[in-house]
Amino acid sequence: GQLTVDVYQTDGEIVIKSTIAGVTADDIDVSITNEMVTIRGSREHDEKVKADDYYYQELYWGSFSRSIILPEEIDADNAKASMKNGILTLRLPKLSKSKIKKIKISN
Repeated sequence: GQLTVDVYQTDGEIVIKSTIAGVTADDIDVSITNEMVTIRGSREHDEKVKADDYYYQELYWGSFSRSIILPEEIDADNAKASMKNGILTLRLPKLSKSKIKKIKISN
């Protein structure tokens, strides 16, 4: 299954939000590089229901994942993740490309 996400930016960070109901933070694995984020997990049934007993079956059960190629490079070491009310929020600080570092030339 593939997660739905919102990806947006603020002045200093890229923010990713995803609704992930039916799992705890321990059931989710988030991998981050400077260019990409991958969210993986698994949602398991809490009860056994025979297929013939369903009137509708629209919820997704089992493994899920989503990889997002980031629009710009981020500082993966300072990324933060939180989960509240079934919404996973990732805050990824942007790497400042505009900073110019000057170095002294030694004789």
